[in-house]
Amino acid sequence: MDLRKVAIIGCGMVGSTTAFALADSGLFTDMILIDLNRERAVGEAMDLSHCVPFTRPVEIRAGDYSDLRDCGIIIITAGVPQKQGETRIDLINNNVKVFRSIIPQITRFNSDAFLLVVSNPVDVLSYVAYKLSGFDSSKVFGSGTVLDSARLKFTIGRRLNVDPRSVHAFVIGEHGDSELAVWSSANVSGIRLDEYCAHCGYVSHEANRKKLENDVKNSAYEIIERKGATYYGIAAATRRICESIVRDEHSILPVSTLAKGHYGLNDLYISVPSLVGARGVEDILDVNLSDEERAALEKSAAALKAVIAQINA
Repeated sequence: MDLRKVAIIGCGMVGSTTAFALADSGLFTDMILIDLNRERAVGEAMDLSHCVPFTRPVEIRAGDYSDLRDCGIIIITAGVPQKQGETRIDLINNNVKVFRSIIPQITRFNSDAFLLVVSNPVDVLSYVAYKLSGFDSSKVFGSGTVLDSARLKFTIGRRLNVDPRSVHAFVIGEHGDSELAVWSSANVSGIRLDEYCAHCGYVSHEANRKKLENDVKNSAYEIIERKGATYYGIAAATRRICESIVRDEHSILPVSTLAKGHYGLNDLYISVPSLVGARGVEDILDVNLSDEERAALEKSAAALKAVIAQINA
């Protein structure tokens, strides 16, 4: 397995933007693009290759599943968009069908790579990828709420006029409507968030939290309404996860991973703070939650369980 070789399956807006972010990162020496529409993959590879004189050397080409043999990281962005009149369950079942086609073709040629799922609904599809692949759960994980957490940090930073990189806060749970911000441990460079807010003149903490959380949850909908899709943010989040793997950074990121008794949850993929390094998800951290946050996480897990139960056999 070569951690400097990456493959992206699905060359839509998310896949192609992710490919650009990774090509610019200097993390990889080889990149394989795979798409049901091979001509699309060829075109994206050609276009991206013309960026190489401005970045760092990387071989980018369109390929097929046999080219995955020694890939260290395989990123799945493939999926079908929701059609008018379709329910969320219809969408999920359609994307599960896509994964039932993709995963066996991956495992036919590679059983050692990390599978990084970006397609939505990411928690459900990460669980499906884990079940279909037979890989150890440490090697199969989703982008989870890494982007949601970044949105929260950005929103708090903008509100408080502070660098968002100085904000430390997580969004956990489902990557979706039932996600929750962990306010009880949120801080600005070690100063409790409520204290920093008070320092800035904000004292209606509960009302402010609710507004900030709603802004984070609704941001994707607002972007989609204005331009049809979100892709820059998730591309940057995917790059961040890959950095932690390739550089063995042991970063703590809220990826979607298999709960094995953590937070009292079992047998589902859900986004929680996890230690990510060259062995994949190396540990899951049970951070302290308030009673309200724990109840919200359990509610989010129940929502995911209900969706999994409705997946067509």
